[in-house]
Amino acid sequence: MSDVNDWNAQVIAEFRANAGQLGGSFAGAPVLLLHTTGAKSGEERVHPMMYLDLDGHRYVFASKAGADTNPDWYHNLVARPQVTVEAGTETYPATAAPVTGEDRDRIYAEQARRYPGFAEYQEKANRVIPVVELRRS
Repeated sequence: MSDVNDWNAQVIAEFRANAGQLGGSFAGAPVLLLHTTGAKSGEERVHPMMYLDLDGHRYVFASKAGADTNPDWYHNLVARPQVTVEAGTETYPATAAPVTGEDRDRIYAEQARRYPGFAEYQEKANRVIPVVELRRS
């Protein structure tokens, strides 16, 4: 298991043990667990990530800490947009829908305003970081 998978497993265990509340660098941050299905493997994957609730909608960001490539989970949800969301103590099905254009820019700017690390990620990345709306099914 890679270091990233070990780290994710620890975050997932802490999330589930504490009703969605995390300590450390995520203390107080809005974090959810996004369940995607592997585009090729068909296997379920679980990804902890920060989210933004804005104007009655929930969004996640394919930042990959500013890497030049999109994270694997993004490719998986584009191929298979039916996902499951764990937020706090609630688990629900959702459809993932990428957001583009001015809406994407407005939403990403708000996330970067609230959490400046996201502005740094966009500056580092040689791509436009995707924004994805999670629409409750």
